[in-house]
Amino acid sequence: MSPSEFDPSALVRVPAPAKINLFLHIVGRRPDGYHLLQTAFRMLDWGDEISLRRRDDGAILRTTDVPGVPVEADLVVRAARALQAATGSIFGAEIGVDKRIPMGGGLGGGSSDAASVLIGLNRLWGCGLSRARLQEIGLTLGADVPFFIFGETAFAEGVGEDLQAMSVPPAWYLMVAPDASVPTAEIFSAKELTRDSEILIMRAFAMHTTRNDMQATVCRKFPKVAEALVWLSHYGAARMSGSGACIFAPFDSKEKAEQVAAVAPQGWKVWVAEGLDRHPLQSWVV
Repeated sequence: MSPSEFDPSALVRVPAPAKINLFLHIVGRRPDGYHLLQTAFRMLDWGDEISLRRRDDGAILRTTDVPGVPVEADLVVRAARALQAATGSIFGAEIGVDKRIPMGGGLGGGSSDAASVLIGLNRLWGCGLSRARLQEIGLTLGADVPFFIFGETAFAEGVGEDLQAMSVPPAWYLMVAPDASVPTAEIFSAKELTRDSEILIMRAFAMHTTRNDMQATVCRKFPKVAEALVWLSHYGAARMSGSGACIFAPFDSKEKAEQVAAVAPQGWKVWVAEGLDRHPLQSWVV
C-alpha cells in the first residue's frame, strides 16, 4: 500500500522483515555495561506481519497472543505507548502479530515488529515524525529497532544505533533455525566472550575477514546451534546471526539455496530468503 492510499480507519497489514548480521564484532564495553559493536545488518524478504487498526479512545490492545510474552512486555505494545508519550496522540490502536520469525533466533523479530508499529502508527495517527525522531524513540525499545526504521542495509556501530548505508551484492540465503532459543543477555554476560575485536573501517569490510564474535560462545552453550553450523558449513560460508540461534549461508541463486535446503536433515526448520536492500515501508517516513 502506498502512502497516498493509506486509510487511517481501515485494518492495515504491514511487513516486519527479519534481519541477519553479516558479521558482528564486539569492540569494547561502555561503563554502563552496554557492549560496543560493529556489524552489518541486512534485511530479508521474509518475516512477521503486523496488523494495525486505529482506535479513537486511546487504548492500545494486542489482538493476538504471543506465548510467554505478557502484553505489557510486548515490544509492539511498548512501541505504541512510546509513540503516544512522544507525540501526545489521542489515538490508540489494535495490534496483531502474525509471528514467523523465531524468538531467540538472532533475526531481530521483536525489534522489527516494534519498528513497523512505530512507522505504521506514525502515519495512521498522523504524527508526522521524521525518520530520525522515530529512530530515537526506537532506541529506547531496543538497540536493533533504529536499524529497521533506517530501512537500508547498514554498517552499524555503537550499540547498533550509529548507522551508515552500505551496498552488498545480491544474495539468497539458506536459513536454519535450530531447536534452541538463545537468551541474548546470557551470551553478552559470558566471561569467555571476546570483547576486544579490532575496529574496522566500513570500506574495508569483507566477509572473509570478519566473523561473529558471539558464535563460539553460543555453540559451546547450545550444541544444536553448533550442529547446524557444522552441517551448513559443508555447503557454504555458514555463520550465526546476531546472538543466535539461527544460522545462514549466502548463495548466488535461489535454485542453489533450495538445492541445499532439500537435503537438510529431516525435521529441521529451514527456509530460503532473498536479501532485501530497502525496508518495504521505506517510503512511509522521511
